[in-house]
Amino acid sequence: MTDLILYNVSNGLIIGAFYVLMALGLSLILNLSGVINFAHGGFLALGGYFAYTLAPYIGFWGALLVSPLLVALLGLILERTMIHRLYGRDPLYSLLLTFGLAFIFEDVTRAVWGATGLPFTVPDFLTKPLSSQFFFVTGYRLFMIAVVAIAVGGLFLFLRFSRLGVRIRAGTFDLDTVSTLGVNVKMLRSFNFALGIFLAGLAGVLAGGQLSLEPTMGANLLMPSFVAIIVGGVGSLPGTLLGGLLIGVAAGLTAVFWPAASDAVIYVMMAVVLLLRPRGLLGEEGLLT
Repeated sequence: MTDLILYNVSNGLIIGAFYVLMALGLSLILNLSGVINFAHGGFLALGGYFAYTLAPYIGFWGALLVSPLLVALLGLILERTMIHRLYGRDPLYSLLLTFGLAFIFEDVTRAVWGATGLPFTVPDFLTKPLSSQFFFVTGYRLFMIAVVAIAVGGLFLFLRFSRLGVRIRAGTFDLDTVSTLGVNVKMLRSFNFALGIFLAGLAGVLAGGQLSLEPTMGANLLMPSFVAIIVGGVGSLPGTLLGGLLIGVAAGLTAVFWPAASDAVIYVMMAVVLLLRPRGLLGEEGLLT
C-alpha cells in the first residue's frame, strides 16, 4: 500500500507540475490583459508537436529549447493581429475568440499529425528508474521537476527584480498609471502574452515525453489549470504555484482509494476553497504578488 501511495503521489506531483506551468501562463495573461485564454491548451499541444517534428533534426535538447520559443512567437503574432483588439472590452469577447482558436489548434494538429497518439522519444538515460524498489521514479521525472522548478524560479526572479518584470507587476495594479509614466503598454502586454504562451509551450514539450502526444492533450490540462488559479488565488503567482501542486497531489491520492473520483476531487477542492476563502488560499483580488 505504501508503494502504491508513493506511486500515485509521484504521478500527482508530475501532473501538478504541468498544471503549475499552464496556470502561471494563464495567470500572467489574465492579470495584465484581462484575457481568459481558452486557447492555452492548444498552445501546449503545439509545443509538444513542434518538439516531435524538430527532434529528428536538432535532437531532444534542441527541441526543448526551440519549440517553446516557436509557440511563443505564434502567440505573439496572434496577440498582435487579433487578441489586442479586444483589450478593454467585455472579457466575453476574448473568451469567445480564444475558445474558437482552441478548436482551430486542435483541428490543425489532428490534420497535420493525425488523430492517434504519437510517442515523443526522450534520451534513453532519462527513462531508466533510479532504483528497483521505486521503479516509478525515473530520471525523466526528476528532470521534469527540475525544469519546472527552474522555470518557475526564473519567472519569480524576473518579475521581482528586472525592470520589465516590475512593470508587468505594476501594470496589474494600475495599467493607466504605468502608461502615463511613459511605459509602452502595448509592447508590455505583447511581451507578457508571449511569456505566458512560452510556459504553455514548455509544458507541452515536457508533457509529450511523459504522456505522449494527442490533439486533445492541452484541453485535458486546461480546466484543472484554471482550478489551480482559483484555489491558489486569482492574482497571486505563489498561490497559483501552490494550487497547481495541491490539486495534482490530491488527485493522485484520491486515485489510490477512490479512482473514479480522482478528477472530481479537484473541483470539490475548488468549491470548498471558494466557500471558506473566496479569494483563494493566497489571493488578493486583482494583484500579482
